Amino acid sequence: MNKDILVAADDHEGGLCLPKSSARLTQESGVGYNKASSLSFSAESRRQIHYCRAPLPSLSLRRSVSRRQNPRSLSLLNPLNKCGRMSEPSKVIHIRNVGHEIAESDLLQLLQPFGMVSKIVMLRAKNQALLQMEDLHASVSALQYYTSVQPSIRGRNVYMQFSSHQELTTDQSSHGRNSDQVCHASGSEPNRILLVTIHHMIYPITVEILHQVFKAYGFVEKIVTFQKSAGFQALIQYHSRQEAVEAFGSLHGRNIYDGCCQLDIQYSNLSELQVHYNNDRSRDFTNPSLPTEQRPRASQQGYLDPANLYAFQQAGASYAQMGRVAMIAAAFGGTLPHGVTGTNERCTLIVSNLNTDKIDEDKLFNLFSLYGNIVRIKILRNKPDHALVEMADGLQAELAVHYLKGSILFGKKLEVNYSKYPNITPAPDAHDYLNSSINRFNSNVVKNYRHCCSPTKMIHISALPQDISEEAILNHVSEHGTVLNTKLFEVNGKRQALILFKSEEEATEALVSKHASTLEGNTIRISFSQMQSI
Repeated sequence: MNKDILVAADDHEGGLCLPKSSARLTQESGVGYNKASSLSFSAESRRQIHYCRAPLPSLSLRRSVSRRQNPRSLSLLNPLNKCGRMSEPSKVIHIRNVGHEIAESDLLQLLQPFGMVSKIVMLRAKNQALLQMEDLHASVSALQYYTSVQPSIRGRNVYMQFSSHQELTTDQSSHGRNSDQVCHASGSEPNRILLVTIHHMIYPITVEILHQVFKAYGFVEKIVTFQKSAGFQALIQYHSRQEAVEAFGSLHGRNIYDGCCQLDIQYSNLSELQVHYNNDRSRDFTNPSLPTEQRPRASQQGYLDPANLYAFQQAGASYAQMGRVAMIAAAFGGTLPHGVTGTNERCTLIVSNLNTDKIDEDKLFNLFSLYGNIVRIKILRNKPDHALVEMADGLQAELAVHYLKGSILFGKKLEVNYSKYPNITPAPDAHDYLNSSINRFNSNVVKNYRHCCSPTKMIHISALPQDISEEAILNHVSEHGTVLNTKLFEVNGKRQALILFKSEEEATEALVSKHASTLEGNTIRISFSQMQSI
């Protein structure tokens, strides 16, 4: 039996979630759904997207149809649904096996090559999602492609089919009127206390931040935060059950910050929260006279000690350093790359075995800026095949060492190590990039960390002129090696390109020589793509 459930349909651009409207959809045939929210990240955060055959950034594709099968023989207009019944084509695509590590932006980038995605609903409790394409042709094209190619996001296969709904509709109905449906979706009785789990937590979440988010739906009496195996969690007590129901309906599945810190909300079975201290881990807003405890005792389980956040206290890292480590780890899918500790505090690198005939400071900047902001670069005049590169912090320096050590640049194998010097002293022979607008990590920090990788054969070019031709792009980069394939495409109205070279060395030479160069009046941006083919 189909049941209506509530989902938030606020199409805001990042920042703290605020209630605006709600959307209603009918449950998929034979599948139970929970509530979730719609698109909540900015267009700017989707600027640089790396693609393979169908544009996919951090997504990998592999053939799911054996050689004996003929993909053309598969029914594309009437694919079987989960219950074995035939589904009619629809603008709405139903996606299954959507894990918590998969963001809305990942799903959008999976389908945007085939047309505009007009609406998205994340059904977190069931690991599912609904995406509505702008027209039927776009959804049919997408399913035609993914019938023969298995889509995989962050190492997880996802599965697509037409939804039984022809479109997702918006409804301004109140949350209270549909509280029974909300209750059914959550699997528990509505309660004035909410259990909130934060997924993809890139930035630290405090009592103050949670209060700012949840107070928009009613009077928040108490908040308690703690760390469990499921991750960072909080119990939030409202004055009334109705306020909690409204917050549940509006915030479940939403992001506190743009693209991260996702709210997974359930009703708690507790009847009253006990708060003994007003501090950064717990707060009783009805009793401001409670004492503040400076440090919790070891026996006080259930409270998260900020000094232990992200479990880096034994390494002696500062709280600010731990925040950066957590952000980078989250960008890489929850853990740092193998071999990266996140505890290095040395910012300056010594790079040796450089090709003295072809290298200069700007080329080194173009390469090392892939892994963090550059402060200064200095080529040693007494050792012209050596250079010092000062990164903005130790984590970025560690990433550069991890990904670039042993790479080939202009026929030479690079040696990249930590320098004994803490920084590069400003001097006429030291190039200063501290305030350079072409430092890549001035904006879109999480996205840039996500795309960090060792040099590959494929480069991704963005910020191209709108009327650029493939021939003009090839003329600009082909002097650096043999181009095997190219792809010119458009994302959110902006032209981008993928160029596949014969070798990693050729692609690296093109990147260091042409990043931030001018092409038909535009300053283009080049990075390595992790895609293996176009």
